[in-house]
Amino acid sequence: MKRIAKETYVLSMSPKNKPVETVFSGETILFETYDCFSNEMKSEDDLFHTVGWDKINPATGPLFVEDARLGDTLKVDILDIQIANQGVMSITPKMGALAGSFTDEKTKIISIHDGKAIFNETLQLPIKPMIGVIGTAPLDEDVPTGTPKDHGGNMDCKRIGIGSSLYLPVNVEGALLAMGDVHAVMGDGEVVICGLEIAAEITVKVSVIKGQPYPLPFLADDKHVMTIASRETLDEASKQATKHMHTFLVNVLKMEAHEAAMFLSVGADLKICQIVDPFMTSRMELPMWVLDKYGYQLL
Repeated sequence: MKRIAKETYVLSMSPKNKPVETVFSGETILFETYDCFSNEMKSEDDLFHTVGWDKINPATGPLFVEDARLGDTLKVDILDIQIANQGVMSITPKMGALAGSFTDEKTKIISIHDGKAIFNETLQLPIKPMIGVIGTAPLDEDVPTGTPKDHGGNMDCKRIGIGSSLYLPVNVEGALLAMGDVHAVMGDGEVVICGLEIAAEITVKVSVIKGQPYPLPFLADDKHVMTIASRETLDEASKQATKHMHTFLVNVLKMEAHEAAMFLSVGADLKICQIVDPFMTSRMELPMWVLDKYGYQLL
């Protein structure tokens, strides 16, 4: 199996990025990743402002997929995420949903032991590794790895973890897939600008689907299919994620439009992924049993 070293990374998703490795559709590859601070914050004396924006959110890659052409879909199966034995969190006074609530920066080192994050002497959290930054190259712009858009990027969706499949647009030949910003565990919203940031090794299988049968980005796990949208405001992101799921019900499951809309209001859930990046991200979750009832199997 091929491996991409963490030292080979980008700070923007761009059609100009030169690929560092190549695979064919159906192959498996391992991405080594730094944490979102480029592994610079090793103790609680290391503060966010000392890292520098040129070291924030490195995404390992990009990977060139030989069979991927403009207008196709890249399916990324997340097979495994192995994380380091400690992670880090950071609070800065002017960032996040609680901006203005603190006067000083603070860093917290959190160890991982027996599958749990030891938050403090009282609280332990089961780890659930997920990928914060994952995306393909946009068609005609350079997008910082800290910004989510329709190509993916810094979506910070906690469902992008082991066993899930993420569908992304192919905007340029080869797709140019890159990823990083793994969290050992994260709550919806990522309200203080970080989850439990941690270095990791991600094993994925990449497959090319001809055309774009689903509204993208599109995510599936064993319980749900999800449409993900990132926009300037949370309202806009939420509406777009809802519209995309409605499109899925109508175009893929062939539900009547009014009925599909009504079902979303009683049988699906609109969730917040994150509210702290330059664009906000929402997802609409539809139970997998709905697809089963219609006899539809995902590509």
